[in-house]
Amino acid sequence: MVSPPIAVRPAPEDRAPRSRIERGAPLSRKALARAALRIKELFAERDEARVAKLVAGNVFLVRLASALIALASQVVLARLMGRFDFGVYVFAWTCVLMVGALSDLGLASAARRFIPEYTERGNDALLRGFLVGSRWLAFGMATGIGAAGALVVTALSRALAPYELLPLYIGCLVIPVYGLVQIQAGIAQSYDWPNLALAPFYLWRQLAIPALIGMCWLFGAPTGAASAMMVAAGTTWAVTLGQSVMLNRRLAGRVVPGPRHYAVKIWFSTAVPMFVVEGFYLLLTYVDILVLERFRSPDEIAIYFAAARLLAVVSFVYFAIASATTHKFTKYHVAGDDERLAKFFAETARWTFWPSLALCAVILALGRPLLSLFGTDFTAGYAVMFILSVGLLARAAVGPAERLLNMLGEQRKSALAYATAFAVNTGLCMLLIPGIGIEGAAAATSTALIVESLMLYRFARRRLRSHVFIVRRAARPVP
Repeated sequence: MVSPPIAVRPAPEDRAPRSRIERGAPLSRKALARAALRIKELFAERDEARVAKLVAGNVFLVRLASALIALASQVVLARLMGRFDFGVYVFAWTCVLMVGALSDLGLASAARRFIPEYTERGNDALLRGFLVGSRWLAFGMATGIGAAGALVVTALSRALAPYELLPLYIGCLVIPVYGLVQIQAGIAQSYDWPNLALAPFYLWRQLAIPALIGMCWLFGAPTGAASAMMVAAGTTWAVTLGQSVMLNRRLAGRVVPGPRHYAVKIWFSTAVPMFVVEGFYLLLTYVDILVLERFRSPDEIAIYFAAARLLAVVSFVYFAIASATTHKFTKYHVAGDDERLAKFFAETARWTFWPSLALCAVILALGRPLLSLFGTDFTAGYAVMFILSVGLLARAAVGPAERLLNMLGEQRKSALAYATAFAVNTGLCMLLIPGIGIEGAAAATSTALIVESLMLYRFARRRLRSHVFIVRRAARPVP
């Protein structure tokens, strides 16, 4: 007779962990410790592409939040001020943005070149000198530009409409602090501090302006274009000074105190060509508004501005990727890692285009309801959004090519691309706006962006000696 097999019972140490898990009991401390260690290791990884994506994502979220706040702000301002005063405010503030963004003479862009270079090479004295000296230089130059702007407004007072003079004079008071805004943002971005770089100007200021204008309306104070410019000027000064204090505290923990060396001549020899590039870029960005002001009424400017601002969310992707990666182009270039540089740039082009395409589709689908928030007449700008989207996607397809060329010392090629695009935009605006209106302005701008993108792509491809495109594929050497 065969005896039945004897069941082998698992040892307690083999059985216990499985039975506890099956019964849903808490995991052991060792398991939790291992999980915590793995999570810590995951977040401790410093892969350059991963860090760039995280920073770019942070920048995009800040800009997206800023866009939503700006949309709400502009809806509030358009309702409280009326379409006419809102159009005057848009014109005056556009002038501030255009002149203010150039008031640092390129030092903000140079920060993304010199800070990584000095850090990589261990030039601490030059690093300390740049962190302090660049801010004083930017503020001093911007103050002079603001004073010159006031003189220009006075000289053109007969050519300008009377209701435009006071808003423009108030705008000149913003220029000095705008130079400081620019350079402090460049320094913070070079240290991968996107919130400190962008939040003061794009979030804090955007929240303060409609709140203060709303208080003016509530208490019966004027809410015209001049009042809105006064509020914008005051909030810009306040948030910039607050940013300066916070930046000093952050830098104190990263930069060891010591002697400072000031290579002002070298700084400007690099910054001025970047300034030329940025000048053409900004002229390209704002020339449509300026020409519209010459040929069309403030009502039409307000409609065009609303349509362009809604679609501007698409360009935030480009801005985010460029802000997160520009200083890394310098790092790879200084290290002599050309292969990594070409691969990284190809990645940035893909990061820029596909999210831009998705955002563009969503915004165009919701275009009419979004425009109607400004007022029923603003839906006339819906066609403008479709026309502008073509140019924005063309720019997104080449990624931050202009930033790459600037960091590699190819500023002249960037300037050539933007100068050509500016000439195309200006000529087409002068030709199309008188007859077609805001649709002509959009067609001119979109055509100019396509020309710019084709030229930048060609220059970047030749500089990297490899084909880079938004479709992932193996690089081929350029003959």
